[in-house]
Amino acid sequence: MKPLENNTRVVQFTAGRGPAECCWVVAKVLKFFLEDLKAHRLTYEVLDRQAGPENGTLQSATVNIVGDIPLGFLESWLGTIQWIGKSEYRKFHKRKNWFVGLFVLETATQRTVLEKDLKFQAMRSSGPGGQHVNKTNSAVRVTHLPTGVSVQVMDSRSQHQNKKIARERLQAKLNETHREALRKEVEQQWENHLQLTRGNPVRVFTGADFKPKKEKRKHKVKRQQDKMELKKRGYYED
Repeated sequence: MKPLENNTRVVQFTAGRGPAECCWVVAKVLKFFLEDLKAHRLTYEVLDRQAGPENGTLQSATVNIVGDIPLGFLESWLGTIQWIGKSEYRKFHKRKNWFVGLFVLETATQRTVLEKDLKFQAMRSSGPGGQHVNKTNSAVRVTHLPTGVSVQVMDSRSQHQNKKIARERLQAKLNETHREALRKEVEQQWENHLQLTRGNPVRVFTGADFKPKKEKRKHKVKRQQDKMELKKRGYYED
């Protein structure tokens, strides 16, 4: 069984400064990539799509991959991706080689709610509900100490039930805060558009039907070299 990378990765497809044809390639490659994620039973979320200049094209796309990522899966995609074909938008254009890139983004780690990081405060419920509600300290405020994020719950007359609801809502609020942080980090990492280099593609697609080109022998050799390097570092076992 292959070892796993037990973490989350955020990746970005980009056309760089390429023309509409490259943006068309980004949209096509994204579909292949998402299908590959599904085939490996990986959970993902498309965080952001930046539209290209033509309908159905993408300047960039950012994907959050969650869960156990098989070793070597991302390595088989990361880098420059090439499409060989005639322009869909400029019929007489002579260029036939178009390049896009896939990069890993450095992002904040998503927080998991730990009991030791929570501070609960019982408080008197307010609002409709009659005298009974107003006379009991059934409402709960929970604060996540590392971030200062807090929620208040007074849904039930049971303090125990309100605590349970509060934990769930706090986790949901932290998850949304994390997603928003990812979006902001994505916006700040547009330098990937400037780092796209041509040549030595990790994957090649051809023609208007966008078929994957058979992998070159040198790529297999490169992956074998990477595997040997991982073995030396103790990250891989047969």
